[in-house]
Amino acid sequence: MLGVVLGMMLGITLPASAWAKETLIWLLRDLPPLTIFEGPQKGQGVVDQLLTELIANMPEYDHSIVRVNRARALQMLQSPSFTCDPTLIWTPERDRYVTYSIPNLGALSNGLVVRKQDTSLIAPFLKDGKVDLEALLASRLLKLGIVAERSYGPAVDEMLKAAPQETLNRHYGNDAVTNLLQMQHLGRLHLLLGYLPEIRYLSKQQQLSADHLTVYPLKGIPRYQFTHVGCSDTPQGNEAIKHIDQLLQSLRRDLMPTAYARWLDPELRDSYLNDARHFFDQRAADAAVQAP
Repeated sequence: MLGVVLGMMLGITLPASAWAKETLIWLLRDLPPLTIFEGPQKGQGVVDQLLTELIANMPEYDHSIVRVNRARALQMLQSPSFTCDPTLIWTPERDRYVTYSIPNLGALSNGLVVRKQDTSLIAPFLKDGKVDLEALLASRLLKLGIVAERSYGPAVDEMLKAAPQETLNRHYGNDAVTNLLQMQHLGRLHLLLGYLPEIRYLSKQQQLSADHLTVYPLKGIPRYQFTHVGCSDTPQGNEAIKHIDQLLQSLRRDLMPTAYARWLDPELRDSYLNDARHFFDQRAADAAVQAP
């Protein structure tokens, strides 16, 4: 500090390292297999690997990683603090206060998780292997478990907003999906929304047999949805996104697809990797930014 003061007094230009760096706060939630906080595979998630690369290649900042649930993360992104979240889906609401990177990962979209013994309950809403979620919710016959403040993609989010609210079981907290799975296992909840790799990972961690579950795709929802790094829409956040976009050009091509594919069932890996080669063609990238 004394050197900085003397430099100012003497008009000497000091290297940037002599000045305190800004601290970029990374907001993470336990979202396996994207981020993994506990267990033997701790830190080996898809986004864990991405974040390691981003931090290593952004030495202009000090970096702090904070674990928060989705609701708290959104509150922090709306504050003046210098915060970024590497697992954000674009939504119109978030776009008011978040500055987004280019898409960083194409992941399988959410599906409807049902116990095999309960599949007859959704039969009236099933066509060509896909569930008409809008009709199911409008029927008021079954309750659906969801994570509070999580975006399931703009189209699904709109269905949830329009649904009779008594049909939704919103769960808060860091372990929301785990708790919903446990409720479902005990028969206290028939349906929940989730990502197939996440459901399989958490079921295994909780020693709940994923073989007893079926995950149905949703009618009208694309097979894949895209995540982004999102930072608070401040001068610092916008400057950080410029650097992040540069780094993502190669990371989303060379790191992310193989890192994600290892968490898929073997029969899905080849088709995913083939599709991933075309995720970020210009047309696909433009479409993903508008409606992931």
